[in-house]
Amino acid sequence: MRSAPTILHLDMDAFYASAEQAAKPSLRGKAVVVGGLGPRGVVATASYEARRFGVHSAMPMGQARRLAPNAAYLVPRFGLYREVSEQVMGLLRELSPLVEPLSLDEAFVDLEAGGVADDEASARAVGERLRADIRAVTGLTGSVGLAVSKMLAKIASEEAKPDGLRLIAPGTERALLGPMSVRTLPGVGPATGDHLRRAGITTVEEIAEAGEDELVRLLGKAHGGSLYAMALARDERPVVAERDAKSVSVEDTYDVDIHDRVRVRTEVARLAERCVQRLRAAGHSGRTIVLKVRRFDFSTLTRSETLRGPTDDPGVVREAAARLLESVDTTGGVRLLGVGVTGLADYTQEDLFAQAQAAEAEAGAEVEPGVGAEDAGGEVPAGELEEAVEETVVPAERRWAAGHDVRHAEHGHGWVQGSGLGRVTVRFETPGSEPGRVRTFRTDDPDLEAAEPLPLVGAGARGEGVLDEGSLGGAARARPGGAGAEGPVAAPGGR
Repeated sequence: MRSAPTILHLDMDAFYASAEQAAKPSLRGKAVVVGGLGPRGVVATASYEARRFGVHSAMPMGQARRLAPNAAYLVPRFGLYREVSEQVMGLLRELSPLVEPLSLDEAFVDLEAGGVADDEASARAVGERLRADIRAVTGLTGSVGLAVSKMLAKIASEEAKPDGLRLIAPGTERALLGPMSVRTLPGVGPATGDHLRRAGITTVEEIAEAGEDELVRLLGKAHGGSLYAMALARDERPVVAERDAKSVSVEDTYDVDIHDRVRVRTEVARLAERCVQRLRAAGHSGRTIVLKVRRFDFSTLTRSETLRGPTDDPGVVREAAARLLESVDTTGGVRLLGVGVTGLADYTQEDLFAQAQAAEAEAGAEVEPGVGAEDAGGEVPAGELEEAVEETVVPAERRWAAGHDVRHAEHGHGWVQGSGLGRVTVRFETPGSEPGRVRTFRTDDPDLEAAEPLPLVGAGARGEGVLDEGSLGGAARARPGGAGAEGPVAAPGGR
């Protein structure tokens, strides 16, 4: 291992929740929970204010609501999080060519490889400057750990939370690790922790005292040996700049089990389209199509089909997923569906037949309204005809996700505080404004539309057309029918 603490670990503080608080002045300093809001949703991130009530990541959303009933519950805005993450990763790459992202909000950096630090003082200075730059660019805070290894740097950043910096001086590692719980070490989860506890081992120091032979006897050669080495503060893993994606996939969990086979087919087709969009965005194609189905009894089935060559054609992926679905019994109900592509490549082997089918579909879509399938010279499959009829007869319901951005023709930029019973409640504020006023509208109000997130910092953070309190009041009085009435509705996702 190196002799200077030049491996840096950055972990953004409560990233999703902090981004929402930065975007929404009325939520700053208050409990915020981000995640799936349905009955089967789970918590993705909780603000530090929400954590005081016992809410934490991966907790069922229903349990979180019982612990913190007055928190703001928001649907994730991954587009915004990715934009902020790119800004942060850009700052890290200015420090070194060796940046290893672990997720949107976490990464290792080899400062020595970038020539920006070679001792404790220079490493600390780089860490403090990075924290200041992150705050200036994004308006958010991150915690920094510095040490001679990746394991120790990550432990240091955990100890630095929130919004701090911790440097583990070379030579002090064993003394620091000794009294810590065995769960501190990477790879020690609940099962391994319980196994060690039954053997009388609860701290890192006790792992070191037990010896390698005993650890191997308890956990096996590979796991026992690596755990013993980590207990001695040994970690030779390098910072790896690029991690090649092995697969691309999307999946949805449904609030209510899906029993209708036609609906299941429709969902699989939709997931295939989304999967291809993500595949293309990453500049990849793939050979193996994978279908994942979790049934009503929590049993999970996967089916796969390998093509002759890699593809990023939505028609090919959609048809393959449909074929895989035919081998799965869904009569008891489906709670989760997923479509993925593996065997990734950077080129495609085009399927001319699929392209011809797509061209025919586009040509059919150009037929004038009122012209039947026979008049158009083709035959519409029964499933597609049923979907077309449903789309014609039943208008798509406008859904307003709690926390997502909207724009109103009169009131400007805001975000959805909650919706239900044909009404949607919007708070009109922007990252650079004061806490805003609340208005309630019909869900089909033509003046209300979805909007893109505003930047958290800079001129754009103030938004456009956000009216002052007096203007809002005047606009509300001018709208007939109570559509602009003040006050939040008692609706899912409202604060």
